[in-house]
Amino acid sequence: MAYMEAVCISEKKGIVKREQREVVLKTDWGVENDAHAGNWHRQVSLLAGESIDTVKKVLPTLKNGAFAENIITRGIDLSCLQVGDRLRLGEEIILEITQIGKECHNSGCAIKKATGDCIMPREGLFARVIRGGAARPGDPIVVC
Repeated sequence: MAYMEAVCISEKKGIVKREQREVVLKTDWGVENDAHAGNWHRQVSLLAGESIDTVKKVLPTLKNGAFAENIITRGIDLSCLQVGDRLRLGEEIILEITQIGKECHNSGCAIKKATGDCIMPREGLFARVIRGGAARPGDPIVVC
């Protein structure tokens, strides 16, 4: 079963997100109290826990949220998803994938500087919130 391993927010852009016990995703907005929420196509960011595991082999002290990801997934192959695909998180949340990957910061993020690579530009997914609700670690994820 695929599930959310962690949910994270940051109140300001440019800082590492902090892991939360629960977040609220608002329809057409994103994660409540997160700096990246808004009326645009990258309301929520997702990254696979399996991908983070590979980086932790080099940086074992890496914390959840270090890639500025809102949702860390486990047990779902995010690389199979395409723009327009939808995910159901928990019982009510619906996300629509809007972008795959992104440009890394001009000078490279701290992770890229430490390891020589950053996975978010290749493996991170971005989505908009079609239907909101509360999200918690352990909630299931289903492609719909």
